[in-house]
Amino acid sequence: MELIKQIVERAKANKQRIVLPEGTEERTIKAADELLRDGVADIILIGAEKEIKDLAAGLNLKNIDKATIIDPRHYEKKETYTNLLFDLRKSKGMTVEQAAKLAEDPLYIGCLMIKNGDADGEIAGAKNTTGDVLRPALQIIKTAPGISVVSGAFLMFTTQKQYGKDGLLVFADCAVTPDPTASQLAEIAVATGRTARALVGEEPQVAILSFSTKGSAKHPLVDKVIEATQLAQKLDPSMKIDGELQADAALVSAVGKQKAPDSAVAGQANVLVFPSLEVGNIAYKLVQRLGGAEAVGPILQGMAAPVNDLSRGCSVSDIYNMVAIASNQAIAAKSAK
Repeated sequence: MELIKQIVERAKANKQRIVLPEGTEERTIKAADELLRDGVADIILIGAEKEIKDLAAGLNLKNIDKATIIDPRHYEKKETYTNLLFDLRKSKGMTVEQAAKLAEDPLYIGCLMIKNGDADGEIAGAKNTTGDVLRPALQIIKTAPGISVVSGAFLMFTTQKQYGKDGLLVFADCAVTPDPTASQLAEIAVATGRTARALVGEEPQVAILSFSTKGSAKHPLVDKVIEATQLAQKLDPSMKIDGELQADAALVSAVGKQKAPDSAVAGQANVLVFPSLEVGNIAYKLVQRLGGAEAVGPILQGMAAPVNDLSRGCSVSDIYNMVAIASNQAIAAKSAK
């Protein structure tokens, strides 16, 4: 996948500080070693230093000494992070004692580092659930300006070169929000377009999908997509966004011209936004399993800084690639400010 190589090269050219809270997890430390060897990112590992170094020695890893290691029980900024967390959460009833305890939790430390400007992104989930990864991220980093919902995108590398960018499409939401409102769906569409810009390097052409194209069917579910499209177009007027479009009208030029002749997106979409998580999750897995596509993700989007969640069945290369992706997200977020 040439795009992944490009993403890695962009990360190398503008190295970001990526924190890995699961610093004592074997796949994570192996990926960290490779990332440090290749100069992809400045890696921060969270975990007891002796345990990390013993694990690295046992695995014959040669580059872990290049990482910054944060011991969750004993580190110089623990008081700073405790006070930061307390200030962020005291209105929700958090005490200083509770904040001090959470400031020893690696998943909280990673997010506090980002919030305090000591890291640019985080990758976790090799041994923690999505809920555990997202909870501190939403409490501390929060969502990006103008976005209230987190969603999950997949880069879909298909064999059908006539679609998207040589067969590459971006799908969302396939991972996080089960039944988005029209407003949330609009935000997901814009966030996914921004993900396409940051990672694919192409101007997004976003199709919000339905079982109807431009009024061919009447139903409250269609009405939601129509409203979401209008809201998304107002949220980011610079982005090409259209709906409601059926999948073939979004992708196939001849069908798009027939069903939606006035659309700037129909027939040439490179970003597909699904009306619900149920549809998105089923769609990406069908395209992956029956269509032979390579699916990279989920890439969490909508956060104020990149926090990406891994599958607990992830490989070393999955972690490596997600660090490079998070670096590209961080670069894009900084350039947008």
